Amino acid sequence: MDVSYILDQLNDAQRDAVTADSPGTLVLAGAGSGKTRVLVHRIAWKIQVEGLSPYSIMAVTFTNKAAREMRTRIEELLNNNVQGGMWVGTFHGLAHRLLKAHASEAGLPDNFQILDSDDQLRMMKRIHRELGLDDARWPPRQSCYFVNGHKDEGRRSAHIDDPGGDLYLQTMLRVYRRYEEICQQQGVIDFAELLLRALELWRDNPAVLSHYQQRFKHILVDEFQDTNAVQYAWLRILAGRGMPITAVGDDDQSIYGWRGARIENIQQFSKDFADTRIIRLEQNYRSTGTILSAANAVIQHNSQRLGKELWTSGEDGDPIALFAGFNEHDEARFVTDRIEELLKEDYRRADIGILYRSNAQSRVLEEALIRAGLPYRIYGGQRFYDRLEIKNALAYMRLIALRDDDTAVERVINTPTRGIGNATVETLRHYARDHQLSLWKAAVALVQSGGLAARAGNALRGFLSLVEDLAEKTAEMPLDEQVDYVLSHSGILDFHAREKGEKGQARVENLQELVSAARSFQPEDPEEDILRAFLDQAALDAGDQQADPHEDSVQLMTLHSAKGLEFPIVFMVGVEENLFPHKMSMDDPARLEEERRLAYVGITRAEQKLFLSYAESRRLHGQESFNSLSRFVREIPNELISEVRINNTVSRPTSFANGNLAAQAAAANGMALGQRVLHSIFGAGVVLSFEGQGPSARVQVNFEDEGSKWLVLQYANLQLL
Repeated sequence: MDVSYILDQLNDAQRDAVTADSPGTLVLAGAGSGKTRVLVHRIAWKIQVEGLSPYSIMAVTFTNKAAREMRTRIEELLNNNVQGGMWVGTFHGLAHRLLKAHASEAGLPDNFQILDSDDQLRMMKRIHRELGLDDARWPPRQSCYFVNGHKDEGRRSAHIDDPGGDLYLQTMLRVYRRYEEICQQQGVIDFAELLLRALELWRDNPAVLSHYQQRFKHILVDEFQDTNAVQYAWLRILAGRGMPITAVGDDDQSIYGWRGARIENIQQFSKDFADTRIIRLEQNYRSTGTILSAANAVIQHNSQRLGKELWTSGEDGDPIALFAGFNEHDEARFVTDRIEELLKEDYRRADIGILYRSNAQSRVLEEALIRAGLPYRIYGGQRFYDRLEIKNALAYMRLIALRDDDTAVERVINTPTRGIGNATVETLRHYARDHQLSLWKAAVALVQSGGLAARAGNALRGFLSLVEDLAEKTAEMPLDEQVDYVLSHSGILDFHAREKGEKGQARVENLQELVSAARSFQPEDPEEDILRAFLDQAALDAGDQQADPHEDSVQLMTLHSAKGLEFPIVFMVGVEENLFPHKMSMDDPARLEEERRLAYVGITRAEQKLFLSYAESRRLHGQESFNSLSRFVREIPNELISEVRINNTVSRPTSFANGNLAAQAAAANGMALGQRVLHSIFGAGVVLSFEGQGPSARVQVNFEDEGSKWLVLQYANLQLL
């Protein structure tokens, strides 16, 4: 049988990975190195050359899209339907298939149902009511995070030690126990339960485990660096002591620790699976040599690596462009101006990706794109003014401006939870319709007439008083102070802050960014009420500009969302200390290394051109900051970077200086834009700018305690930090 087609068009390392015969095979597949091709061709090799039955192969992916792509490519490669008997799917999909076949052994009814995230949240709300928990203090969503997090670590409620006097853990444990009871009674399982129940099925039923260990002759796992504790345990128990397993992944792209992924799994693989052979795919087919050299230089600063270095047989390409904006608006203008220039060079808008660390950064970028008339889409997320927390905050602002706004009333009448249930709201709707009133006026009438039960009436009275109080207290405040006051005193900020993990943090940052939006807002008509003008502009921004999915449009996304994507042109914006790397990672070496892996992911999304930008001052999350240039940029060799100046000319910098003679003098002493320095009198600060030449050359430093000051460079006596 001629099987050369399986190995044709593969490079040497890819062929090695496809044909490896070791019991354990760990393929470290660098960004853009063709890992999907290796997986597909390895499956074909196992079937066509080694004679394995398709029925004896299990291939695990992380997304349904990846599973579908793998099936299609196997079918195309083998030109038949042999993959029909294969178990190809996600961890959750394969676990579901397993549990359906062995429901009784798993302690489930034959017709068990899966709870999606909305169903789970609704059940959790019922449990909170049953246990008498105040949702304002104990958000049901927080309980979902608690339960799912422990299941992802393989822990049931019975495995959690009595927390003693810890009220939070005591309460969460009560909720977890009751949740388990109800799920078992109703014959339903959530997504986290799929994997945990499948693991327990094999662990507690030796006959079932033995059946599958005899059936499967090879396991292949994609994106291995993203596995969590229960997924790794699931694989280990199935593989046992002798089943061959191939893991494909990249420890340098492990960026999901915040949602349970454990980089230790890929680092431990060769110890946990006998006779493992490690094969590195380092030839990149995506990016230029310059971009790859930058990525290599950054990631080598991480200590816990299995090690590899990307390379390409292609051209070095353009140097990486670095732009220093005066502020975030200057940065956004640079991005849109440069995009317009690129479009004249026959690039499409869809060729351009704008990547940022925090969701809140999108607001200023969106505004700049709207002004420039450039269609855009937020990939994997929502536009700023479409986000849940922003809509909630604006609903309160709309009620301050106009009480008869029924949509705003319905949105926040019970957000945060204040005991106004659906029945009360339905009563309001009927009363308003019957008496031709707005919901607000109907609520006032019902409260005054005593037309509601005491508890519902008191809750509704509290809501009406809250809005009236917000309106009264903010009447004379500047717009940004109004927004800030409403966020704090409506309870919206605390409500969203209680959401666990990155989602809660992102919601808080977006709300704080709304304060920044209000501070920078200027109405076209100075005589117009500024609050109403702001609300009108927000509505216009929310209702327009997001491109149709099929329209040629610029792509905006967080760095986390960008993983797996690639663009000819990439803008990485906001590359500043405390923003990227994020300030919450500064004191945690493990989190800082994950931030660096995120930078590596961002850099390697670029195929042809990479632009890095930062702002000397930035108002983000409602606060103005003066951050130094990100260490990740400073880890890139100077010869790979060209600084883009205000006039859009480009030069190769000596040390990220801004090109003038004062900057060159400063650079000779190791000083650069964004450098942290120490002054004997003014204390610590950040270098913002340089000007002049000769003896009168000056440096501008923003000191933490003294504010911004201009100092004569030769007398400044600044110590580098």
